[in-house]
Amino acid sequence: MSGEEVAKAFLTHFYSKFANNGAQLDQLGALYQPTSMLTIEGNQVVGATNIVAKYKDLGGNLQFQPDTLDVQMGTTTSALLAVVTGKLKIDNGNQLHYLQMFQLVSTGPGAYYVHNDILRLIYS
Repeated sequence: MSGEEVAKAFLTHFYSKFANNGAQLDQLGALYQPTSMLTIEGNQVVGATNIVAKYKDLGGNLQFQPDTLDVQMGTTTSALLAVVTGKLKIDNGNQLHYLQMFQLVSTGPGAYYVHNDILRLIYS
């Protein structure tokens, strides 16, 4: 699979965990490692358990609608960067624009974990 195909498959899987009022959010933990980092609006947490808790803090129903995806290979052939822009609706609030960056690192053929995850909401 190309880097773009890997990123598209990952994003489909990742964003599906937020469906149904976040019923599958606990499953996000499997996508991260103990050293993985998430930064949301400048607030950083480390580790799968803390990352899942941070996403849960955002609200019960997160609806991501990705619009664009840009992918580059990382500093090694086992890593790639994916930058997503799109729209996000939290619970019944107004739709916001967002930018999200993932660094995916291979753990073996066809297997990746999220090492870095940065989510920034765009209010203007």
